[in-house]
Amino acid sequence: MSKIIASAVFRASNKIVLNKAIAEQGQDFGFEFPDTGYHLPMYFSMTGIAIKTLGEMRQSIALAKTHLHSEPDESIYKPYLGEALDAGMATLYAEEVLMALRYIYKMEPYYDKEMDFTYNGFITDTILRDLGFQLVDGSMPGFAAIIGAAESEERAVKIVMELQQRNVLTFLSGHNEKGDSVTKQLHRKGVQMGWETRIVPLGPETEHTIYALNWAARSALTFGGIKGGDFKKVLKYNQNRVFAFALALGPMDDLKWATGAGAINMGFPAICDTEVPEIRPRGVCTYEHVVKELDQDKLIQTCIEVRGVKLTMEKPPIPVAFGQAFEGERIRKEDTFIEAGGNKTPAFELIRTKEMNEVENGKIDIVADARCSLTSSLL
Repeated sequence: MSKIIASAVFRASNKIVLNKAIAEQGQDFGFEFPDTGYHLPMYFSMTGIAIKTLGEMRQSIALAKTHLHSEPDESIYKPYLGEALDAGMATLYAEEVLMALRYIYKMEPYYDKEMDFTYNGFITDTILRDLGFQLVDGSMPGFAAIIGAAESEERAVKIVMELQQRNVLTFLSGHNEKGDSVTKQLHRKGVQMGWETRIVPLGPETEHTIYALNWAARSALTFGGIKGGDFKKVLKYNQNRVFAFALALGPMDDLKWATGAGAINMGFPAICDTEVPEIRPRGVCTYEHVVKELDQDKLIQTCIEVRGVKLTMEKPPIPVAFGQAFEGERIRKEDTFIEAGGNKTPAFELIRTKEMNEVENGKIDIVADARCSLTSSLL
């Protein structure tokens, strides 16, 4: 593994594990994430141990500490991929405890006053059952965890729309050094977000990515019939059945690398749009682990190829966003280009039938003059 990446992982994992203290609420203060039977899901899926109180959360921190290693030596080379992945998992355990503490203090789901917007927060078991089956049977080809902010608002919209049109579920978290994020960029452009559009903002910090990762871990227990604690099977299930990837937009920092290392350990590669060291040989992930794609127009296609996402549909050649995420939606007036007819415009509709051999598939003739408008579709 790249020495630069491994060093960043070790720095961040040590920091987050050692500096996040459990609040003094009493050892027996009970907690579990809302609407789940898995308590701290990432920890439970890997160890089989249900963490039910603040006192027991110390077990998760203690296990995380055992996964930590020192930074790679400047002059001595050693194969440190395994150690970096251990540190990545330590980061995920610590992030899960951190999010639990935030729920205890009513800080989750996070509310952004500036946007007047509440993030999704923890992903419940109800959502897991509703959408998780689509994730593992292939009808939803995969999910993307986007961290950071795009180069512009227009680029952010283009990225999520490309994923939406491919029926890829998109989770949003994190921000750049200026505090901007894809969530904020989409909000400024008026893009609707939520489960109904399959664009789901989890939270403003990199740590919120844990919600997407422990959702994936639960899918192995729920749909794979794997018992908590059988971590090898859980990780293998995610590698082979959950086609997820991390898309890191903008400059990387230690915490992003550490969280990414945890995702890589689950078989989910990281694709970056900045100049980063790459890790291309096969290993934990099906193909490459860390890949850079500097051509913004090729970014999503690179993600699809690196993860090996199996697309069941392609976008038809029409100049509007298209996908199952739009199923059942209404077209609002402000999104309408032209209105012919309705309760404010005099109009009529004429339908004529023809034999099948007279129909030219896809042909649409529009005939208009000052007196009327007639649209004939032969499909």
